[in-house]
Amino acid sequence: MANNNSPRPQPLVVATESSRRQRKRQQPPVFNGTGISFEDRDSDFVCPICFDLIEEAHMTKCGHTFCFKCIRRALEQSNRCPKCNFVIDKKDQIFPNFLLNELITKHQQKMAEKKLKVDNTKAQGVSKLQEFLAQEGDKLNLADVNYMLEMLSQKKQQLEADCKATQLQLLKEFLEQIRKQKKDVLDQINKEIDVIDKDTKHVEEMIQDHQLVYQRKSLSLFSGHLNVACSANEETQAMSLDNTGCTSLSGLQDGFNGSRYGSKQHWLPTTVAARRKRMNIHFEDLQQCYFSSRSKEIHLNSSGNSQCDGLEEFQESLSKFTRYSAMRPLVTLNYASDLFNASSIVSSIEFDKDNEFFAIAGVTKKIKVFDYGTAIMDTIDMHYPVNEMVCNSKISCISWSSYHKGMLASSDYEGTVTIWDAFTGQKIRNFQEHEKRCWSVDFNRVDTKLVASGSDDSKVKLWSTGMDHSVTSLETKANVCCVKFNPESRYHLAFGSADHSVHYYDLRNIKQPLGTFRGHKKAVSYVKFLNTEEIVSASTDSQLKLWNINKPHCLRSFKGHINEKNFVGLATDGDYVACGSENNSLYIYYKGMSKQVLTFKFDTVRNVLEKDRKDEETNEFVSAVCWRMGTNVVVAANSQGNIKVLELV
Repeated sequence: MANNNSPRPQPLVVATESSRRQRKRQQPPVFNGTGISFEDRDSDFVCPICFDLIEEAHMTKCGHTFCFKCIRRALEQSNRCPKCNFVIDKKDQIFPNFLLNELITKHQQKMAEKKLKVDNTKAQGVSKLQEFLAQEGDKLNLADVNYMLEMLSQKKQQLEADCKATQLQLLKEFLEQIRKQKKDVLDQINKEIDVIDKDTKHVEEMIQDHQLVYQRKSLSLFSGHLNVACSANEETQAMSLDNTGCTSLSGLQDGFNGSRYGSKQHWLPTTVAARRKRMNIHFEDLQQCYFSSRSKEIHLNSSGNSQCDGLEEFQESLSKFTRYSAMRPLVTLNYASDLFNASSIVSSIEFDKDNEFFAIAGVTKKIKVFDYGTAIMDTIDMHYPVNEMVCNSKISCISWSSYHKGMLASSDYEGTVTIWDAFTGQKIRNFQEHEKRCWSVDFNRVDTKLVASGSDDSKVKLWSTGMDHSVTSLETKANVCCVKFNPESRYHLAFGSADHSVHYYDLRNIKQPLGTFRGHKKAVSYVKFLNTEEIVSASTDSQLKLWNINKPHCLRSFKGHINEKNFVGLATDGDYVACGSENNSLYIYYKGMSKQVLTFKFDTVRNVLEKDRKDEETNEFVSAVCWRMGTNVVVAANSQGNIKVLELV
């Protein structure tokens, strides 16, 4: 029996509602298994994507802040803000939120101190209870133990109820959050469907208008035939109506799938079927292109000029992307005349200003000029050049003058820039100021005497065909791999460099560039202008990139070809981009789509020394390419010296 004089544990006083509320306010925060308190999850420092405290806070242009990893991952899947669906074009349009990072750091320190204090308080309470039971345990009677068990049971029930309430609250918040996300997705889909319906209705109206116009033209044509027939004498008129007139009408009917003055030609179903097949193959890419061109309409959910503009833009992309289905070889030429010459890489192909002659140059130190019309019309396999010029070193690039018919510039591996008369084979000028290999040369289209060249000596030099020395020199920090003038400016020039960038300069101020376009992972080997504002660049990172000179970020990347170590050629006609590949193939891209439109595989042709070599041992690549401007003809050559004149069909 316990001594009656021994101290007894004080009975716990039943808390009133007010005291319970007060004690609840004084309770420390409850922490989950990850160390993040539920109080933290309800704060303003929570990432809307992962629902944890924000790490490396980054803010979008629309003003919302996320974890850097979360927003980067989200933008890889969609170009919209996860919070408000604001369109974010590129990943680098997110900015560090330094102020919020400092606030979060202070908040974490405060919560860590608070948690430590709570842990200490709990530890003290447990240690006191253990100490009390150790000292006074033998003095407790049955009533005391029952009382303590009852209080512990009540505490257990309270904790279980609180835990259950917390779980239900979290479940409710999760369901509300997922409903909100799905609702946002549904709203976005409804907006897209609304725009699609408007576009479909607009296209149907355009089809009806087109059919009416075509029918009117057909009726007018038929009436013209009748008037001609009626102007003859009566007998001839009857014969004409029986024969010529009916034949004319029958011809019209045949031309419209048998329907009287119909609207569809015989060729239309075949053409539509072929294009539909190409459309279905690239449906996902075309879908992305459509929503990209209509994003403004979808985001604003408004009607106006943007509807027609965006739809016409996509219509043009769809038309040009599905226009061609193959490349048909017209003629094959050979750069190397010596069958025992193992190295016959063609490095450059260029057409003259009238597209009548094209020049081919490469590592055999020869520039060969061919007449395009003669080469196409020849029925034999042997094609002879109009003229042939021999250089002192391997030739890296050639460029025709846009004004003088026979003037041609070349650059070579010794750093020499030479101006030629392509039809007499005479050297007009010889510039030897570059200290290392000269990769590229280009004539200015506006100032027809101005020539630019880029070299491994990290210099871009400007020359005049009327002077013996360079006009000026532009110093850079890395090897210059390519140069190209803006087609409608005498002052603006772009060049690609080994620093993985494209640089755009106004030659009236060479101290700093107008723009530097970064995005490639390796050296930029080619730059070409699609028009006065758009540039396409090639790099040994196996990518082409499209730039606008007024915007710092890449508009589009083109992938599919292989280019890791060689110069594989790049050319454009303004809409399509052609480039070589290290799998011995030519790739054609349309500027509005990221994937290739067409691919042409060169045959592996053996010379005498390599007739027993296996296909897997070959390292052939397409090394040069050129458009015949204003046509659908491309001339391409590979590292074996085989030149193909190809027609897009």
